[in-house]
Amino acid sequence: MTKKKRTVTTVALMSLLATASAQDTSPLITEGIVDAPVEAVWAAWTTNEGLRSWLAPHVSIDFRIGGLIRTNYNAAGVLGDAQTIENTILSFEPGRMLSIKVTKAPENFPFPNAVREMWTVMYFDPNGESQTIVRVVGLGFGPDEESQGMRAFFERGNVVTIDQLKTGLAAVKR
Repeated sequence: MTKKKRTVTTVALMSLLATASAQDTSPLITEGIVDAPVEAVWAAWTTNEGLRSWLAPHVSIDFRIGGLIRTNYNAAGVLGDAQTIENTILSFEPGRMLSIKVTKAPENFPFPNAVREMWTVMYFDPNGESQTIVRVVGLGFGPDEESQGMRAFFERGNVVTIDQLKTGLAAVKR
């Protein structure tokens, strides 16, 4: 290889590496304060009734390590159809932390490869007696285009999820 070709190849490689390193692979953190005590917020995330009350009309939770949280956001759908989402419970500390990983995305999910590499950890911290700080941490994002697209999807989606939780628990208090 000539010196000129080596220089062009080196510049191209450096440019590619700079682009890849410019992508955000850090944890995606979304926080919100919910006007409900930790016990109520924990129950809203970890029970069939709780999750159904604010997130999805169809829910099934097998709450144990390795258990599934299955949801279907389509009111006309059923659990087990092509739009069902399955998350496997990786770990939890009752009332404090829950970690999950998508193990079945809905049909036509636009990030089928990237979702296999990510997982989510949710923290529930008291903020006085009647509020909870919910912190959702998404991990496992890569520098590739698909993973970065999924990151943007969850960046918006996690805000919506926390807002839905706030609204759902506010309705219960009335």
